[in-house]
Amino acid sequence: MRYVTVGSTGVQVSPLCFGTMSFGDEADETTSAAMFKRVREKGINFFDTADVYAGGASEKILGKLVADCRDDVVLTSKVFFPTGDGPNNAGLSRRHIMSAAEASLRRLDTDRLDFYFVHAFDDNTPIEQTLRALDDLVRQGKILYPAVSNWAAWQIATALGIQAREALSRFELVQPMYNLVRRQAEVEILPLAQAERLGVITYSPLGGGLLTGKYATRTRPATGRLVENARYVARYGRESDYVTAEEFTTIARETGYQPASLAVAWAMAHPGVTAPIIGARNLDQLDDTVAALDIDMTTELYDRIAATSTTPAPPTDRTEVQTGKWT
Repeated sequence: MRYVTVGSTGVQVSPLCFGTMSFGDEADETTSAAMFKRVREKGINFFDTADVYAGGASEKILGKLVADCRDDVVLTSKVFFPTGDGPNNAGLSRRHIMSAAEASLRRLDTDRLDFYFVHAFDDNTPIEQTLRALDDLVRQGKILYPAVSNWAAWQIATALGIQAREALSRFELVQPMYNLVRRQAEVEILPLAQAERLGVITYSPLGGGLLTGKYATRTRPATGRLVENARYVARYGRESDYVTAEEFTTIARETGYQPASLAVAWAMAHPGVTAPIIGARNLDQLDDTVAALDIDMTTELYDRIAATSTTPAPPTDRTEVQTGKWT
């Protein structure tokens, strides 16, 4: 296994992170244990969860599985979304962050989280309050590094400025959505991460299943997440997404790779990405994504795949940025 460094932390992780959202939900404890064993055999040491996954069951199952190898693995969890019916059981207030962190530590049966993500942006809480609470958790040894998911680049940059000014523990890891049909992270989030030496673990490398070879302009399964889950239907419902999926599947077949393997390898190849997050409901799905580690993603292949989708516009209104030809 070729391990990579998370930003400027010095922490060494596998180039794939295993996401455990299915633990306790689509995967029972037995299947979860089998998948955990498989990825550990492959050398994967990076695991991502959240307090809301399967109502906390994901953290509980993962905690049991890492009990005898805690010092050998790197764990993340998250805070923001509702964990109860009360008005203060969500968000990024000091009150909720402190209680949620303690609850995650109990479920995971560990004394610290390596990375602790704010799971979304909280419009109701000043950023300063959130960042101070995270810094306090670092000082208490309960989390080692603050992290951020689903924030815009300007929000992350604002936070980094506050953290530097106030000498607070800074965000060291970013978790954006990134895949062949959703490349918005290329515009500002990935360049920001590269400039600030932040680690990046990207989620949804398969586009919710769109890039698994099952979907095309005229071929769509009768059931599945992209058919039955309203959130995913809205997220990946553009006709152009299916055109890209069809062209991408053709490339996968011509090169002899499973589409799921190739989709993960493509996301992994971006220089700003530390590790894509892979997830699975069973061992067969898992094996397809882990196989991304064995793909030689040449520049030619990377560019050919990238050409199947639209390159997002630059962050300014000067299109010359893309060509380097200023007028």
